[in-house]
Amino acid sequence: GKWEMALQLANIATQCLVDSNTITLNALISACGTGGEWDTALQMFRRMIQLDVQSSIVTFSAAISACEKAGKWERALHLFISMAQSRVESDLIISSAVISACEKGSEWDKALQHLNDLARKTTELDRITFNAVMSACEKGG
Repeated sequence: GKWEMALQLANIATQCLVDSNTITLNALISACGTGGEWDTALQMFRRMIQLDVQSSIVTFSAAISACEKAGKWERALHLFISMAQSRVESDLIISSAVISACEKGSEWDKALQHLNDLARKTTELDRITFNAVMSACEKGG
């Protein structure tokens, strides 16, 4: 797939000593996530940290979305928590992806807790966020 091509290009760039930057690695994380390769996306995320490349909201969004698509709610939550440690501000899209990951994992209590935390911080909640929480509650029984 296209994520494999992106990974090959990243490896070639590394071999040619081309500096990896935030934009390049963000694109690679996103491509892997879109291709269903959440574990490869997280490997690229860790590589970014090892290379001391500055992460951004786009970096975390791509990594969390990769986990959300694969139903890896624990990893999505871990990444969300590490955002604050990295001093990267979250947004509604990222929070909705975390809630959706919890929904896919039938973790209704985590989804509801995340919604409560989000509601304390912002008034900008949307229908998608509420629908994900309701779906998680429905799946949880």
